[in-house]
Amino acid sequence: MHLSIISPVYRAENTLDELVSRIKACVPVEEFEIILVDDYSPDNSWNKIEELATVHPEIRGIKLSRNFGQHYAITAGLDAAKGDWIVVMDCDLQDRPEEIPNLYQKAQEGFDVVLAKRENRKDGFFKKLSSKIFYRTLAWLTGSKQDESIANFGIYHRKVIKEVIGMRESIRYFPTMVKWVGFKQTTIPVIHAENGDRQSTYGFRKLFNLALDIMLAYSDKPIRLTVKLGLLVALCGFLFALYTLYRYLDGEIIVAGYASLIISIWMLTGFLLITLGMVGLYIGKTFEGVKNRPIYIVEKRTSRHKT
Repeated sequence: MHLSIISPVYRAENTLDELVSRIKACVPVEEFEIILVDDYSPDNSWNKIEELATVHPEIRGIKLSRNFGQHYAITAGLDAAKGDWIVVMDCDLQDRPEEIPNLYQKAQEGFDVVLAKRENRKDGFFKKLSSKIFYRTLAWLTGSKQDESIANFGIYHRKVIKEVIGMRESIRYFPTMVKWVGFKQTTIPVIHAENGDRQSTYGFRKLFNLALDIMLAYSDKPIRLTVKLGLLVALCGFLFALYTLYRYLDGEIIVAGYASLIISIWMLTGFLLITLGMVGLYIGKTFEGVKNRPIYIVEKRTSRHKT
């Protein structure tokens, strides 16, 4: 198999026919497969996938047992992919299938990863604003450059995907994982299509939860900031303790026990924050390693996909 095209599916019942027909019309190779991963969509997306699979032998359908999330659905598709090259794209047709030949052609110049850079995003104001905030926060937390015009859409060599699927950590974010594994990467500008009447499945709550997950999985900067805050509070407490002690010796404080109480509270609060931050670093790292749950659970596969 030369090319695998993976698309996570959620609320896409009305777009799958067009998605498949446009992919088949422009795919640049003869040997290819289309892997549609239904992330437990509440509409009839799975029935549509099964229907399309009976007509198009290139289609392989996977249905997850519950809504795990987009990046978990992508992982399920990556695990099943057989191609030497793998394309990952969204199902809402904002990632245009007509860009696949351009991605493939650029990859043949010797690149292992070619990412689609959306030059003019056709999203609403809130989506653009939340995306900008999300990526800038992610860049600050991880200490790496992030580009809000680049998402999942791109073509990836099998050796890159092999390393990505070898990372079995429970919190998944595909673009960051691709960036982490390295290899020779580049971008090309692509046209970003209109979303039509389809509402984004990433509301504020989902974006917030995704950002929180990524922060916990790929950055310990918040815990380090806690340690720094503890040091700052301890320093302020020490200075205030000296000031309180000076006032006590100068006779300004005559209430018994006041000086020792204030000094103890400020000093101990600072040291407690430092200790909690340090313990948090170890607990966070241990927490990442002890869980061994499956990343996703497959409920069904299309009949031609059952092996």
